[in-house]
Amino acid sequence: MVCLGNICRSPLAHGILESMLPPDQFYVDSAGTGNYHIGSPPDHRSIKVAKKYGIDISKQQCRQFQASDFDRFDYIFVMDASNLQNVKRLARNSYDIAKIRLILNPELNGLSEVPDPYYGDDSDFEKVFHLLNDACTYISDELQELH
Repeated sequence: MVCLGNICRSPLAHGILESMLPPDQFYVDSAGTGNYHIGSPPDHRSIKVAKKYGIDISKQQCRQFQASDFDRFDYIFVMDASNLQNVKRLARNSYDIAKIRLILNPELNGLSEVPDPYYGDDSDFEKVFHLLNDACTYISDELQELH
């Protein structure tokens, strides 16, 4: 799961998808394309909304996406077009690029990008949580069918 700073959207997506998948079969992580918050926990509003739905993301630590992540992960879900381009710039070949996709499916919810709630309020984090929960439900079902 990849967003810009790895403090709002991607930690939520990480926690949501992780809660839906068997931990002995899947490993979920998150990162940011920027290096603004490396080592920090997620934004307190992301932690709060996740906790409201029974998901603890408070122990996550922000990190920056690296080209080596293409070797570690089979799927790389990004939150928006800007981060999609940033991750594609780090891709070394067509196999890396094939792993990258936007997390939202416009056919399911009409949106292709997860809005960044950072400058918003609690209601923006709530909206993002529900967008990501819907997306992760679809992804979880798809991954469990494939694997």
